[in-house]
Amino acid sequence: MDPVLHRTRMPSGRVAAQQLCPQLLNGCFLEADRADLVGLNLQGLRNALPESFHPHLNGIIEEIYNTSRLLRDLAEQAQIHVAQLPAVFDYLNVVLPCLCKTLRDIMAFYEDKSLNKEHRWRTMYHKMGNELPGTTLPARFIMYNQFLRLLQDLLTRSPNFDLNAMESLRIRILQLREARKIPPPNPIRTDLIRRDEALEFWNQETVRSHHSPHGVSGIEGVQNSHWAEAIFTQPLSSRREFKHQGRSDAFGPFQKLGHLPPLSRDVKILVKRSFDTDRISVIFFLQLRNQAPFLLIRSKFTSQNWVSVLGVHELSIRRESDSVLHLSRWSRSEQRVKPWANLSFLTWEEMVLFYCTFLVLRVRSQLTLNVNPNEFQLRKERRLFQAQMIDDGHQHVLMVFEDSVTGGCRLHAAIWEGKLRACPVWTAFIPSNVSSSWLLRKTKRRIWLRDIQPYVFCEEYKPMHQRRGRFGAYELCFAHSEAATRFQELFASSPNTSAASVPDSPGNDVAAAN
Repeated sequence: MDPVLHRTRMPSGRVAAQQLCPQLLNGCFLEADRADLVGLNLQGLRNALPESFHPHLNGIIEEIYNTSRLLRDLAEQAQIHVAQLPAVFDYLNVVLPCLCKTLRDIMAFYEDKSLNKEHRWRTMYHKMGNELPGTTLPARFIMYNQFLRLLQDLLTRSPNFDLNAMESLRIRILQLREARKIPPPNPIRTDLIRRDEALEFWNQETVRSHHSPHGVSGIEGVQNSHWAEAIFTQPLSSRREFKHQGRSDAFGPFQKLGHLPPLSRDVKILVKRSFDTDRISVIFFLQLRNQAPFLLIRSKFTSQNWVSVLGVHELSIRRESDSVLHLSRWSRSEQRVKPWANLSFLTWEEMVLFYCTFLVLRVRSQLTLNVNPNEFQLRKERRLFQAQMIDDGHQHVLMVFEDSVTGGCRLHAAIWEGKLRACPVWTAFIPSNVSSSWLLRKTKRRIWLRDIQPYVFCEEYKPMHQRRGRFGAYELCFAHSEAATRFQELFASSPNTSAASVPDSPGNDVAAAN
């Protein structure tokens, strides 16, 4: 087996990180690609075997794909947390050669044409499961994945990093290496691991989140969090898929993986989204010292991974086609706008959430000089409604948009006035074929909505303050009763005729002039 990583001497400081980065990241991607191939072949083997074999194979296949995902995540995070690479290197050199041999051995059993497929599977499962007592083949990948998750905690200086658990898994992997006659790795340099540094970093981040004008804590009651981290973790209430998929592309300027200039140590990863089966990935991250958001894009061309980093303030966004968002940049050398990325989405909902996340980060960034007013409108959406409302004590404008491509509708709340005027606050996707019980007119200016899940793009707004009743209906409080009536009529063929729905004195909806 070719060595995945090789080191003769550990340099120190930033030089060490720069020297190790390309070697380390390419090793992760190499094994991630190998894991994908192994997983695909095991899927084919599973499909050729009776159903009685499927449960064990399904478990192994799932863990192998988890391994691939964790390796890519680790490599991409390492590109941002370059300063932490010396601490991670020794541990990664423990697991990668062992993982590499495991994957190669599985392929060797799979390709053994002297046995039929059932015997290939039985031989693979039992022989590899007996190499280290108590470690079956599925348990081996679970062990690898637990180790990789802890490495991510170490890399990002998380206070949740458990050194004891890491050592326990490291010893187990070393035992497996010895049983499989893999030469021992270099000794671990424990002086590079400082839990007090992780706690100090976390405490500093907490202080910043409390004092930053834009805030960093978006989930109520949980410190050290940013609203963007929660956006894509919430399950989608609906999925309106695009019939025609575009192509995702990245245009640079690129540098080879691992050759980016080192970033600041105080960075925080917010969101990662993958496109075209992980051929392209995008990471939003913050520089905590000034709360400036940046984007890192990784793209794979002919087996080589390339990366580019730009500040969100340096980019513009627009909907290019039905399913594609286009990011562009200004080229100073050519004095013209140039493409940076095309990102193709599977669903309209995911496109909306990415668009709003990008837009809010751009508008709120202290480095942003100006925003084109056209960027506040997602192309191919039609505005059906607009009115002023009082929302969790704030003056917002509520709009209803309909997507011309998928037919989906959504609520969209934005800031009413001030320097952040029109900046999105939250959006919520309206269920298709809403029933008569979905909307309830409670008073002249108040409407309750059921089954609404807002996606919130700032830390000041607390959606729970708008929940009402035992079913947690969402309350919309309009500035004028006429606006409430228009909203009700939009979703009902005939408004309720109860006293609560009778409008009070007519008033001009100031939002109509917006």
